[in-house]
Amino acid sequence: MNARHLEIIHLVNERKRLTVNELAVHTGVSEVTIRSDLSYLEQQEHLKRVHGGAISIQTDDVNERLTIHFDVKQRLVARAADLVLPGETVLIEGGSANALLAQALAQRGDVSIITPSAYIAHSLKNDHVDVILLGGVYQSQSESLVGPLTKLCIEHINFSTAFIGVDGFHQDSGFTSRNMMRADVVHTILKKKQRNIILTDASKFGKICPATLGKIDDFATVITNQGIPESDIAWFKKKNIELILV
Repeated sequence: MNARHLEIIHLVNERKRLTVNELAVHTGVSEVTIRSDLSYLEQQEHLKRVHGGAISIQTDDVNERLTIHFDVKQRLVARAADLVLPGETVLIEGGSANALLAQALAQRGDVSIITPSAYIAHSLKNDHVDVILLGGVYQSQSESLVGPLTKLCIEHINFSTAFIGVDGFHQDSGFTSRNMMRADVVHTILKKKQRNIILTDASKFGKICPATLGKIDDFATVITNQGIPESDIAWFKKKNIELILV
């Protein structure tokens, strides 16, 4: 990776979305070169190419994150849905994979869904499913509800399984999140000591984000796709955490 690649990553993460033309002007190279750079950086999972430009994969915008590794997320969701029994009440915390899971479960119509995600609740408005949207302070970009009221709601509601979204995993830090207020909500979910399941694609492995999500033994199961490091597979086995690879 050269200095121009690093500059492109910085610009895209800072602006969230840039066109090929804008990147060419910023870096002083041709649009042909930028297109080649974007293809390489997408392969290395530093950004996501879109028509005419690129978007940051660090965005909290759920609609944009849904397009990243979409086929993989569909496979993860199919496996995760198999773990949910008819009549079960599940808490779905947030994130793009969890949003797809909520839609899959809603189409089944045999579960109740609790969520602090306004995005998830809105996406289910036409489905015949019981949805409980938790209260709290609204974060507009992630469309999540956070803060003391959200935590209070969780403390006074019952569920049997929680699906948690993450932004990173490393053996040194465990599961982590970019959003500290959402991480605080996750801590309250984990205190309920129900079946907690991580649903994430393999691109999150090896990344460390600012906020740690509980202790590793707070989680019963991790659902991800093939391609995570063999050392992580051995680590989960040693920690007695069920690892489902799809």
